[in-house]
Amino acid sequence: MIWLIGSRGMLGSEIANILTQKNIPWIGSNSEVDITDVNALNNFADSNDTSARQTGKSVSKGTVPGKITWVINCAAYTNVDKAEEETETAMKVNAEGALNIARTTRRIGAKLIHISSDFVFGGNKNTPYTEEDVPDPINAYGRSKAAGEDCVTSEITRYYIIRTGWLYGFKGKNFVYTMASLMKNNSSVKVVNDQKGTPTNCVNLASFIYRIIEMSEKAAGLFGKKSALPYGIYNFSDGGEATWYDFANEIYRLGRKHSVIENECSVNPCTSQEFETIARRPSYSVLDKTLIQKSLGIKLPDWQDSLEQFIKDKRFNP
Repeated sequence: MIWLIGSRGMLGSEIANILTQKNIPWIGSNSEVDITDVNALNNFADSNDTSARQTGKSVSKGTVPGKITWVINCAAYTNVDKAEEETETAMKVNAEGALNIARTTRRIGAKLIHISSDFVFGGNKNTPYTEEDVPDPINAYGRSKAAGEDCVTSEITRYYIIRTGWLYGFKGKNFVYTMASLMKNNSSVKVVNDQKGTPTNCVNLASFIYRIIEMSEKAAGLFGKKSALPYGIYNFSDGGEATWYDFANEIYRLGRKHSVIENECSVNPCTSQEFETIARRPSYSVLDKTLIQKSLGIKLPDWQDSLEQFIKDKRFNP
């Protein structure tokens, strides 16, 4: 059974969809289980695990009984600007929370998938960051996510840390929804053109996470351990790279193409200095995905193709 932490968030909801479609038993937790409270995590785990039932404890109503073998942590403090003012809170959730989850995962004998960020890097490179590059965050959010990685690696050995960035999905606020709404209601928008990364569809990341679990389970049951993806840190995003301005232009083009945006709207570039924010952003945070493409024998979709699939989907409603 899989324990999905942050199951009602943008990424968590996509993972939940896949697990449900595949008929894989899972339990979800969100704000009702405080990840900064290790006792709360342990209590939830014990009330939903086969081993807990063997000691006479009850299984929570509405859950699927079974032993928890995987924990997926999608919970995080993600407000980059507010983290500059709430540094302690960001660190508590993204670092202490990750540590507590890792400890609980190790105690129940499960494997951990932990979601990290491209913002652990400072943007000083002009070529994609690999898994071997040393984190050098330039804002409070990035520092909290880097600390979270350290907490996981220091506490547990059976883990997958997945660095990703520029996520968008059908649930919650994200850049695609924000831009599409602005474009539908304004004749022009101004977007930063000197920060570069890779837009990433949550559906693709959720599928990758499922693939990790599937490979590991098949390896344990059928093919031997060499078939599983080795534990460690992996980069994941869609293919290619873009500035926020490039991203916005493509949102407008595809929105017009698929009749989501009916009025004309000009998309104009600006610099980070013109569009000043509380937190500094990396000027370059593109991730190198060579490792996962070679390990899994896959080719990642270009970000433009993924965006079109998102905008065409009947669930897209900005």
